[in-house]
Amino acid sequence: MNNTEQELMKYIEEEDVKFIRLTFCDIFGTQKNISIQRSELPRAFERGIEIDASYILGFGGDYGRDIWLHPEPDTITVLPWRPEHGKVVRMFCTLTYADGSSVETDTRALLRCAVKYAQSKGYRFNFKSEMQFYLFKTDDNGENTGVPYDNAGYMDIAPLDKGENVRREICLTLEQMGIKPQSSHHEAGPGQNEIDFRYADPITAADNTVTFLSVVRTMAARNGLYADFSPKPIKDKPGSALHISVSVKSKTGEDVTDYAIAGILHNISGMTIFLNPTSQSFKRFGQHKAPKYITWSENNRSQLVFSYISETGYRCAQVRSSDPEANPYLAFALMIYAILDGIDNKRALPSPTDYSQSETGAEPVSLPNSFEKACIEAQKSSLIKEYIPETVRSIYYENK
Repeated sequence: MNNTEQELMKYIEEEDVKFIRLTFCDIFGTQKNISIQRSELPRAFERGIEIDASYILGFGGDYGRDIWLHPEPDTITVLPWRPEHGKVVRMFCTLTYADGSSVETDTRALLRCAVKYAQSKGYRFNFKSEMQFYLFKTDDNGENTGVPYDNAGYMDIAPLDKGENVRREICLTLEQMGIKPQSSHHEAGPGQNEIDFRYADPITAADNTVTFLSVVRTMAARNGLYADFSPKPIKDKPGSALHISVSVKSKTGEDVTDYAIAGILHNISGMTIFLNPTSQSFKRFGQHKAPKYITWSENNRSQLVFSYISETGYRCAQVRSSDPEANPYLAFALMIYAILDGIDNKRALPSPTDYSQSETGAEPVSLPNSFEKACIEAQKSSLIKEYIPETVRSIYYENK
């Protein structure tokens, strides 16, 4: 046991931690976990904790192999909504097979590989997300009624905005877990909300996104509500997006943002099935400021990529097509590879598109507008074939 692990064991004893949740995600980014008592933690650090993964999508099916969970000490966080005495903490895990080899469908490990590859080429990435979701009322059994919690609109305030206190609880809980949201507000749809994050390294940013989903669902349930992260929960109302912002820094100090945006535009069709992994995802495109075309702009947020200057003075690119059903580890990894493709091949950035979606003029190339078309584009993409394991690809193509 190394020094970090020894320090963590001491912390767990001093803070009266009784249970440790070892957490990982399936290939769609759905959080999974097993809970162990603190007496089992030395074994977890030394050998890992073995689980039967045959019922977890992407980890083997009926004849799946057992996998081992190896907790990462630097990801520990207390779950504030659990009891103060006999605390519960959570740690993200690396996944291996019995022989120590990596699990090929561990998407967190796929993102780590992308980060290492970028670093080997002299580039450092930072990501942040803006996540939208709906709050619906529940019935006496706690089931979703599909009735929005309020009828407020974009950036309305209380009493029209009934979600204000729920968002406050979410943000305070995240802060207790070491995650500092940047802002929160009511979105355009009835009962729709948005909370934005600060920039972080890719792994931390993806971990924060997964944590956010869990916190929102927990705080909503504690308030007798249902948090819906589906991309189009109400017909004819705004869909929910996962806006992903990225900045890339070169060790030479060169501004490579033009190449980065060009790489995203060049590869986005093949990436779409992983950013929008359900048939419902495509009902969002082209409506209520959701993008429809493969375009970019510095002035118009309805385009696929919006380029802006961050509060720290760096040029950034925000991809606006992704939705909350996306696995953030996979989405961030693909964005890294697409951006590196743009840099390596010095892809030319087309002229920006500053008209609204309704003023099409000479119509540009569209995003895939159905699940089937997105699958076809992914199957044609050399980027996808090179960096996404075949097992992951095949399950995504069958997901509609």
